[in-house]
Parts: sequence; structure tokens; C-alpha cells
Amino acid sequence: MLHKTRGIVLKVTDYGETSVIVQIFTEKFGLQSYIINGVKKPKARITRNMLQPLHLLDLIVYYKNSGAVQRIRELKNSPLLLHIPYEVVKSSIALFLNEVLYKAVKQQTADEQLFEYVFKGIELLDNITEGLANFHLLFLIGLTRYLGFYPDVTSITNADYFDMRNGVFTRYKPESDQFLSPPHTYNFYQLLALGFDNLTSINLSNDERRYLISRILEYYALHIEGFGYIQSHEVLEEVLS
Repeated sequence: MLHKTRGIVLKVTDYGETSVIVQIFTEKFGLQSYIINGVKKPKARITRNMLQPLHLLDLIVYYKNSGAVQRIRELKNSPLLLHIPYEVVKSSIALFLNEVLYKAVKQQTADEQLFEYVFKGIELLDNITEGLANFHLLFLIGLTRYLGFYPDVTSITNADYFDMRNGVFTRYKPESDQFLSPPHTYNFYQLLALGFDNLTSINLSNDERRYLISRILEYYALHIEGFGYIQSHEVLEEVLS
């Protein structure tokens, strides 16, 4: 049966001489794998260039509730990304976020709120001109709301620490070593309190940004089984510095 859905490209793997298997986070079906034949042929209807990391798609797909590799009837880039593929900073941010999303988004069922957050975030990244150095920090913190481990801010008053294991702010130093302490606690809370409209008002040094992203990734690893190590953030921070 054919279905229309939006999608976000997360990973492409070569399959045979001219085909690929592409993993797409879809609005209707969650994360799905699709085989596309002939993408490397000169006159291919769907080309490899249309399947770049985080490209946004309109799809007509076949769907069987079997967990097997699916097939695509029609695919087009919509909206077309005008800046991410061609600007070094934006493409570096996109590659980093793509790696995180690939490890964090695993469900094969619809999650329209999560999908909408990611889709709109990619559109925003493509269009903004200021505050890029802070975008990935805000995006990852906002993403935790949809992944189920958004920090609890109810005890933020006079809190000196953020307990990453339990996801809460606290006045007292946690027993584990997985926490933020001053001044990082305040900076982390500022990122929570401010949205994408305030990207340019967040003043962080390069060192502080590096520190916070490493701890945010640690926070992800604590709450997502098998999350592992993210390689691309070191390259990204070099680009941003």
C-alpha cells in the first residue's frame, strides 16, 4: 500500500554496484530503511546527491508492517536546503547533529512531535545567519524533551549543581561524578531557559562551549542505551573556534 509522508535522511549505505539502502526518519512510520536501486546510474530518477545527511524529503512509499526493508515510489527534496550543503559551518553542524540523531532516534513508529521538532530545526539551521555557534547546544537540549529526559528545573532556585544521572538541579553535590558544577550549571540553565530566538544573546567562550557539548553528550549516553561515542563534535568545535 502506498503512503505519503515527509522524511529526514539519516544514513546511506552502498548496496551492490548501483543501489543504496537509506535510513530515513519518517513522519508516519518513524525510522525506516529503504532500498533504492540505480542511484549511481547517469540518468537515475533518484540520485545519491538527493540523499545527503539531514536532507528533507517528500515521499511516496510502500509500507509493510514487517520490519523489513521498504521501497520508495517517489522522492523529492522539499524544502530544498539552500545553505547547509554549501557552507562549512552549517554543514559541520548538520553532520554532527546527523550523527547524534542516528544514534538517538530508533523507534519504528510515528512520533510526530519529535519529527516536527527535528524537521523545523533543520529548516531553521538552513536559514539563520547569526548565533550558529550556539545552535547545536540548544538543539540537543531541546531534543531531550522529545526523547524523554528533559532536565527537571523545578528545583533550580539556589541550585549549584546539575545531576546528570537523575536529570535534576540540586543545591548539593551529587555522590556520582556525573554532574555540572558552577559556573557550568548556570550556563547550562541559560541554554534551557532561552530558545532559538535568543541564539545571539548567549555569550559562551569557545572553551565553555566545548565543555558543555561534551557533558551534554555524556548526558545523552547516560539516558540512551548504546548511544556510544560521537566522533564529529571535535571536528565541529574546531570549525567553530
